[in-house]
Amino acid sequence: MKSISIVTLSATVALLSACSSMPQFFGKAAPRESSAEGATPAPSMIAPMVEKRETLVATGYAVISVQNHKNPAQQRLLAIRASKLDAYRVLTEQVYGQQLDASTTVADMTVVNDTFRAKVEGVIYGAQLVSITPVSDDTYETTLSLDRTVVQDLRRLYLTQLAMRGR
Repeated sequence: MKSISIVTLSATVALLSACSSMPQFFGKAAPRESSAEGATPAPSMIAPMVEKRETLVATGYAVISVQNHKNPAQQRLLAIRASKLDAYRVLTEQVYGQQLDASTTVADMTVVNDTFRAKVEGVIYGAQLVSITPVSDDTYETTLSLDRTVVQDLRRLYLTQLAMRGR
C-alpha cells in the first residue's frame, strides 16, 4: 500500500511540474529564456502568423471561357467578378481559417475511399482593391489587401458573435 502511495505522489508531482513549463495560450506569450541581449517574449503558439504582417494580400483567379454567357464581353465581366470573389475567399481563409472535414475508409489494408471537404465562412469588410489584371488570354487575376487593424476588428466581431451564440 505504501508503494502505491509513493508512485501516486511521484506521478502527481511530475504532472504538476510539467504544467508549470507549458506555454500560456490565448494571447499570452511564454517568456523566452534570457539571452545576451536580454529576455524577449516568445510568440504564443496560437497567435496567427498574419498578426505579424501589416497587411494581408489575397489573389483570386477566374477563367473567361468557362463563364456562362454567349457574349465575350459579358464573359470577361463575369470572370472579373468571379476572380474578385475568389480573392475575397482567400482573404476570408487568412482571417478565419478553413474548416476541414476528412474521411478515409480502409479495407484489407487498402484505402477504399478518401474524401475531404473544406469550408470557409466569415465577414470581410474594408478590403482594398489592389489590381484586376488579365494574366493570359483567358484568365483574370484580382488582388485585394486588408489592413491588420481591420483584421483585428473582424476577429473581435467574430469572437463577440460566438459569445452571443453561447448564451
